[in-house]
Amino acid sequence: MTLKERYEGVIGWFQEHMPVAESELHYKSPYELLVAVILSAQCTDKRVNMTTPALFAAYPTPEAMAAATPEEIYGYIKSISYPNNKAKNLAAMARMLCSEFGGVVPSDLDALQRLPGVGRKTANVVGAVIWGKEVMPVDTHVFRVSARIGLTRGAKTPLQTELQLEKHIPSHLLPVAHHWLILHGRYVCTARSPHCADCGIRSWCRSYETSKNASE
Repeated sequence: MTLKERYEGVIGWFQEHMPVAESELHYKSPYELLVAVILSAQCTDKRVNMTTPALFAAYPTPEAMAAATPEEIYGYIKSISYPNNKAKNLAAMARMLCSEFGGVVPSDLDALQRLPGVGRKTANVVGAVIWGKEVMPVDTHVFRVSARIGLTRGAKTPLQTELQLEKHIPSHLLPVAHHWLILHGRYVCTARSPHCADCGIRSWCRSYETSKNASE
């Protein structure tokens, strides 16, 4: 199977069976999504969604969060992974958002990455979800699943994965393709015990093909 055929098969299946794929993080504004994505690093969306209602009630705007200390923010996010660092980043992010961007989350990806706690992946997620930017955010699910399926070859870093996926996936599909791969990795192509018997794209999966050939 050629790489082109693999991509066409995988994309075609998702377009038919998962035409709508969205973030599972709960948010009502770009500010809330930015905060939620920062919190989601090395943490489940489920845990983040349990934490953010009280956090957003206490700090409903960037201005409110900018006035808080990291210690105060920590009290609301202590059940999240790495709460000390994230509390410091949220406080600093909110202050810069107010002082340099008028309290408005910038749509420019480079500007977003200037904010404390915001790396390339976080900026790409916010850009793709809020503004439909044609980018491919790469988290642990996307990195693992794309390599296992065979969409990427020899990618050692998230950036290498991102560039390979962006080369082969039509640009207008990138925002939704990001969610296809995340949700597939979260519920079907899980890290330790992938549910291959329930996988709709196994016909195009390099790992499944290899294991099937080995057992024959």
